[in-house]
Amino acid sequence: MTTALITGATAGIGAAFAGRLARSGYRLVLVARDTERLERASADLHARYGTEVEVLTADLATDEGIATVEARLADAERPVDLLINNAGFGNKGAFGTVPLQDELDMLKVHVEAILRLTTAALPGMRERGRGAIVNVASVAAFLPRGTYGASKAWVVSFTQGVLRDLGGTGVRMMALCPGFTRTEFHQRAGMGTGNIPSWSWLSAERVVNEAMRDLARGRSVSVPGKRYKLAVAVARVLPSGKLGGLSSKAARTYRTN
Repeated sequence: MTTALITGATAGIGAAFAGRLARSGYRLVLVARDTERLERASADLHARYGTEVEVLTADLATDEGIATVEARLADAERPVDLLINNAGFGNKGAFGTVPLQDELDMLKVHVEAILRLTTAALPGMRERGRGAIVNVASVAAFLPRGTYGASKAWVVSFTQGVLRDLGGTGVRMMALCPGFTRTEFHQRAGMGTGNIPSWSWLSAERVVNEAMRDLARGRSVSVPGKRYKLAVAVARVLPSGKLGGLSSKAARTYRTN
């Protein structure tokens, strides 16, 4: 049976990946900070799909949490075939108004954790000649603004760079770049969403379905939704000065109720 490990697995896109993969017959390893939520998610998935679910409590903003997941990924006796690096969060406020430790925690989760978990997963995948890693980024990767966008831009660049190095190994990598998605992300960050038009929102299930199709097609970047595909295409050709203005408007939208 194929095994998938998902970080940030108890809500939003992570939970949608868990449901989709459970329906497809995967054995799951769910990673999150909240043990109680992990156990509820595990029980629900097992009851609905009969899938085997392992839970792993880990805070990826800490060295100990990352090391816990690294050890699981490196366990040759229980190989992981699909790694979904989904854990992440946002900080409310412009750069300079957010406490430095909060910014450093974001980089720990968005950059260091992805680097270390990918490094832990790849040797076994390469030895077996198969496997896949999905790194969840954001359309914010293409709109330069602050630590969040910069960290997600790193995720995209890192994923595409490593994928080139994996040519011929049978291992796939893809950066998933969703736009506004109905999850707990904005609520947890204290960001208002009242000014975001209803047509801008995607469901987590749609994001995951499109991601899995793009992964099967061998794409290095997945941008769910036609409007967001167009937005990213435009962002890639606009001068950086104009992009900065667009991202400033988007940031004000995030913070307005």
